[in-house]
Amino acid sequence: MALAIGDTAPDFEAETTQGRIRFHDWIGDSWCVLFSHPKDFTPVCTTELGYMAKIKPEFDRRNVKIIGLSVDPVDSHTRWSRDIEETQGFAPNYPMIGDPDLMITKLWGMLPAAADGGAAQRTAADNQTVRNVFVVGPDKKVKLILVYPMTTGRNFDEVLRVVDSLQLTAKHKVATPVNWKRGDEVIIAGSVSDDDARRMFPRGWKAPKPYMRIVPQP
Repeated sequence: MALAIGDTAPDFEAETTQGRIRFHDWIGDSWCVLFSHPKDFTPVCTTELGYMAKIKPEFDRRNVKIIGLSVDPVDSHTRWSRDIEETQGFAPNYPMIGDPDLMITKLWGMLPAAADGGAAQRTAADNQTVRNVFVVGPDKKVKLILVYPMTTGRNFDEVLRVVDSLQLTAKHKVATPVNWKRGDEVIIAGSVSDDDARRMFPRGWKAPKPYMRIVPQP
């Protein structure tokens, strides 16, 4: 069964390049981005892992932990990291989960439970649906799911933008409009009555339509 936004992120124990973890305990009170890969030593994923390492300080500033997953053993990830550093200038500076038996991949709905064979018997094409980005909140609920094809590199600047929106809207009763970025105006959530909005936003709001109440970012 595929995961949906609002579901509790499945917990698991796994070996990673930074030791064994239990996922929920590892997240703790932080946010988390988990991004998955169909195979080690694949070209598009090599660029993604390097870029994520480069911008990790931006996630750190937002109290977001990064963790990768690839359906190969941890020792393979370690060898791959040398190629990533050589070609991208940055080696992964976050844990990479080993999932050679596909247990976590199936648990998170990225492969059907009936998928046969382990990592050694399967190609990247066999695992092409294992190219997901999940954002998980401190409450261990899934906040975002993105799925990419193998031929399209992921945009992790966009993931940062979404994290900014998720963290803002978790704290304030607002929503973010199209192409919003931190510091832009926001929309008062539709669940907030006008009376409550006047208390929350005493300076008022712009309303090009009654259902569009625009205010500065709180």
